[in-house]
Amino acid sequence: MANGIGLAVIGCGTIGRIRAVLAREYSGVDWLGLCDVHEPTAKQLAVDTQADFVTSDAASLLARPEVSAVIVATDEREHVDPIMASVAHGYPIFIEKPLATDPVESAQVLAAIESGGIDAVIGYTQRFRRRFLTVKQRLRDGQIGDVTSVVTRALMNRMVVEATLSKADDRTNLTPMVVSGTHSLDMCIWLMEPKTPVEVYARSVDKVLGSWGTLDATFGLFTMDDGSIFSMNISWALPVVWPGAVYGLEIGIVGTKGAIDIEDTHRDVIVASEIPQPAGYRSRGFEAPAERYVDFVGSYPPGDLSDGLLWGPMREETATWFNRLSNGVSTPHATAAEGHRNLLLTMAMDYSARLGQPVSLPADPEELQAGLQRSN
Repeated sequence: MANGIGLAVIGCGTIGRIRAVLAREYSGVDWLGLCDVHEPTAKQLAVDTQADFVTSDAASLLARPEVSAVIVATDEREHVDPIMASVAHGYPIFIEKPLATDPVESAQVLAAIESGGIDAVIGYTQRFRRRFLTVKQRLRDGQIGDVTSVVTRALMNRMVVEATLSKADDRTNLTPMVVSGTHSLDMCIWLMEPKTPVEVYARSVDKVLGSWGTLDATFGLFTMDDGSIFSMNISWALPVVWPGAVYGLEIGIVGTKGAIDIEDTHRDVIVASEIPQPAGYRSRGFEAPAERYVDFVGSYPPGDLSDGLLWGPMREETATWFNRLSNGVSTPHATAAEGHRNLLLTMAMDYSARLGQPVSLPADPEELQAGLQRSN
């Protein structure tokens, strides 16, 4: 892109705002256009970023001659149309996960991306935490031998549930694994490459969040193609006063020659105060239902603010994507195919939990869709 990047951001909520602000800081972005169905949100972000164009109609934004790349940051259930429209224009795309919340639609979107030769990446921000990048290289270098087992535990307070599901009329497939556990699943599958899962057995519980139409927690055990095993556990039903702003993750990796233990719980910097701490999870129209007086600093996945600027993995992820566009460099971003795979794996966990028996992998999208619908 010799003339610089002409960036279209579709969806100007929490994450779209962050990406747009970071785009304005990047010298290679020459033009910025914004779109959101909620006009006041789009117009305010346009003022804050000095955007070149703002609209509530995605088609008019994508038709602009200045556009050369697109970020899709709408709500989870609204990704398909802007992705497919961007594919039709041939633009490279950054897509906040997932491709779709329906496995059949996700397969269709992936097919369109691949047949169009589109460079599309998925927003798995945790790949850009330096500790995970370093561990990935240690594994590439074979420093613990062949990986035989991985165990991961993710803990979240329920503000994500309340903020996400309160905006959704249809909560089908909006489960802890599909919405949030996908991040830690992606991380572990990425670290275990080239191993691939061949079976999963999972169980779930819904004693707290069943009234919201979702699950409290899901625990699963994957068997990989070489016989190694991967245990994936997530609960997003912790009380809203839990000090983790959003995500706390632990990963243990055992190999034939050693082990790696990763604590990404953010309990190394704790603030306890008589003054309420930031709400943590931020989303348009969402107000935290209770005040938090203790905070695990760093547990908001995008990063942390200092002097008005965001610092952390989302800055690294976004700037690295701009470098990918401008210079053609290889980057750690998840591909569209990996995003689709992750959706099917998380849904296979949910399906196994409902069946009460193992599910063979890779799962067929149509079988998953039919099975999950029957289970509702």
